[in-house]
Amino acid sequence: MTVVGRGVPSNFEFSVAGDIEMMSEDPVEEATVVTKNAVEGAIDVGGQRFRFSDELANVHVTDWNGVEGGESPSTPTIHIDYGAPDR
Repeated sequence: MTVVGRGVPSNFEFSVAGDIEMMSEDPVEEATVVTKNAVEGAIDVGGQRFRFSDELANVHVTDWNGVEGGESPSTPTIHIDYGAPDR
């Protein structure tokens, strides 16, 4: 799963039925909190990558004003590749 920023600060959170890990050496540097099955973070540009097992349970994105995804062109985009090989 990849969260991609659109050039303005925005927030995201998601949870999964299994385990999740951030594909980064330092999640704290990227302002992202990762627990066993949930992620909460902020992004403005670039992408943050995660690997998870089982099913995606919940996704919530908001822009810098707190406007939810679907109602704002500034919320981050979420890309999911199910069955992607380990990298």
